[in-house]
Amino acid sequence: MAGIAFFNIPAHGHTNPTLGVVRELIDRGHSVSYYSYESFREKIEAAGARFIACDSYDAQLGLGPEDGARIARDTAFSIHVLVETTLALDGMVCRELERERPDCIVADSMAVWGKAAAMKLGIPFVSSTTTFAFNRESAKLMKQSGSQAISLLLSVPKMNRDVKRLKKLGYPIKNFLQLISNDRYTDTIVYTSPEFQPCCESFPERYSFVGPCILPPESSFEKNKGKLVYISMGTVNNNMPEVYRSCIAAAADIDAQVLISVGALADIGSLGELPENVQLRRWVDQTAVLREADAFLSHCGMNSASESLYFGVPMLCSPQTAEQEAVAARICQLGAGIPLATASPENIRAGLKLLMEEGSYRSNAEKIGESFRHCGGAKAAADKIESLILGLHNI
Repeated sequence: MAGIAFFNIPAHGHTNPTLGVVRELIDRGHSVSYYSYESFREKIEAAGARFIACDSYDAQLGLGPEDGARIARDTAFSIHVLVETTLALDGMVCRELERERPDCIVADSMAVWGKAAAMKLGIPFVSSTTTFAFNRESAKLMKQSGSQAISLLLSVPKMNRDVKRLKKLGYPIKNFLQLISNDRYTDTIVYTSPEFQPCCESFPERYSFVGPCILPPESSFEKNKGKLVYISMGTVNNNMPEVYRSCIAAAADIDAQVLISVGALADIGSLGELPENVQLRRWVDQTAVLREADAFLSHCGMNSASESLYFGVPMLCSPQTAEQEAVAARICQLGAGIPLATASPENIRAGLKLLMEEGSYRSNAEKIGESFRHCGGAKAAADKIESLILGLHNI
């Protein structure tokens, strides 16, 4: 039996894919400790792991929803937040890990404090990547304006000053790129299929493309019309009243049931009168809805996109960040969706109708979903982690 420590950020799209892996490892007789945040305690403990809360040790930067959006587009700010969090967690994390001495650390690609701790303490490490894997080839899908490139270049000295603060505490990190990216020798689990991953052939064998670990629906959902359109802008940057108003206006002329998930921040009362075929919800059991849906207007977060494609649902793509733009570009490249140029009622209406009327989009989405099911999922991810542990232990 091995001891395995997981580290993650407080985000559903990053946590959910790992829960099936945790269950699989525990079923195989291993023990799992999971470093995360209180809002995810119930999910993590239900998977069987020992939960370790990071909240009280964290940097307590007081980040709001607008900062979540900034992290996604501002690399220097993102590095600063990650370094501050690593420094704040240093004492607690290192004490816990030195006491437990896990055989392996599995850390989300954004939970760099897990990777940094593995480097500092000499513990074998596996990167858990819930987005696409990125290298020089696949990164070409991430559009960057000239001003963004210049801003990044000007921020390099500041980012490296932040990294020097980690060095003073014994973290052997050379520069900010080593903190946020993997080299060819890093064992990496990627939660997508080789067919969906851009430039898959350019990655070494240490990268295991295991497919998404889709959580089963927690409830059932029944259509009340022949077609179902689902609309969601995700769980982070979803306070978009103008977009929701456009969706409601578009839905009035669509012969389908339209379900819109608006999140916790939207002022539902300000969105106006709803057509008979439209329902607004703060939260839905997304996999239950997608299992029945015919089209999905999405921000193209990797988790939502994977769930949509798993159930063969084509997407109208409205990305908000560079990573989401890369996912949207791949979806459209493979013919499983179309881009939404602007969120006008006319564009939304035309896009959703096209996805439901032209069968090739669903057919292509189903092909990608089938590639996901052939990857092995949680079992393949557990195999990867076990192979590293057993290989190192010479068993």
